[in-house]
Amino acid sequence: MTGLEITIVERMLHFKHPAGTSRGVLTEKPSFFVVARDLEEDGRIGIGECSLIPGLSPESAARARMELKKLAASGTLDPKAMSLQYPAVKFAAETALIDLLNEGERTLFPSGFTEGQAIPINGLIWMGSPEFMIEQACALIERGFTTLKMKVGALDFEKECACLEAIRSVAPADNITLRLDANGGLDDADPAVTLQKLERLARFDIHSVEQPIRPGQWKKMQLVCQGSPIPIALDEELIGVHDTALRRNLLHLVKPDYIILKPSLIGGFVEANHWIDLAAEVDAAWWATSALESNVGLNAIAQWAADAISEDPMPLPQGLGTGSLFTDNIPSPLVVSGGTLRMDHPAAQANGKLHTWDLSSILP
Repeated sequence: MTGLEITIVERMLHFKHPAGTSRGVLTEKPSFFVVARDLEEDGRIGIGECSLIPGLSPESAARARMELKKLAASGTLDPKAMSLQYPAVKFAAETALIDLLNEGERTLFPSGFTEGQAIPINGLIWMGSPEFMIEQACALIERGFTTLKMKVGALDFEKECACLEAIRSVAPADNITLRLDANGGLDDADPAVTLQKLERLARFDIHSVEQPIRPGQWKKMQLVCQGSPIPIALDEELIGVHDTALRRNLLHLVKPDYIILKPSLIGGFVEANHWIDLAAEVDAAWWATSALESNVGLNAIAQWAADAISEDPMPLPQGLGTGSLFTDNIPSPLVVSGGTLRMDHPAAQANGKLHTWDLSSILP
């Protein structure tokens, strides 16, 4: 789409609590917003978000800023022509375009995420002290979550096992599904050691382990997937794999049980749909997760996910419960309730907050 006035708005989002990951602790993260105004259609506006995770996103903030400046100068939104070397920038352009074509209603996919629909999501347990992680698990269960996802791989392995044992004491397997996200933290020079750790973890009745070893070791990951007593999900493994033949080779060699789709890290929804199609060839299921977007990007992913799972009578819980992480998020109608994400469009008071879009901090 051409003939647009494109403005880039940069914001730093701040976590309510330090977010512990296997790559360190985050207290803030950068986001850029692409605001596209169509001067020929009554000034309608579309907004997309370029969300970056330091240490994980292929783009640095400086590189993303440079590419976004080029995008703004072009006055054009054409995601198909954009490089997958900058997936978060491409995702921002794609979602801004879709939003613009839907007249800036933030309703990106008409057959998905309509008002009243609920998307099942997992509750996220951040890394920290065992006491803090158990406290999080109890709080999530009280809020109605039946699937929990716990980060592992950064603490001493024995401490993590002790933490899992404590969590299972308050979250029994017959009531609560438990996923683990290792972010490569179970890697060892000898894959047999990784498999030994997975054997230990299997005692806690684990649904799946995301990315047990660092990405880029396809033969080693194949051995892990073949020998693991726990289903394996590929996450970071998908980042930077752009060629169709390479994607197919990866999936057919490794044969994962699941793939995890972060549109901001793989280049948007067209690419995510492509991964889903290829994963079906090896009977791998999928779910989507947030790359810690603000509510703007989270809304776009939730609507795409809702559309993609609309025909599935038993969809897997998605990893989209990140809207309450920030002190300065964009106020929106997204609501987490009873272990689901839903849209509450009416501008009605609920829990002291107005559930409506407030884009005043983004719009130029």
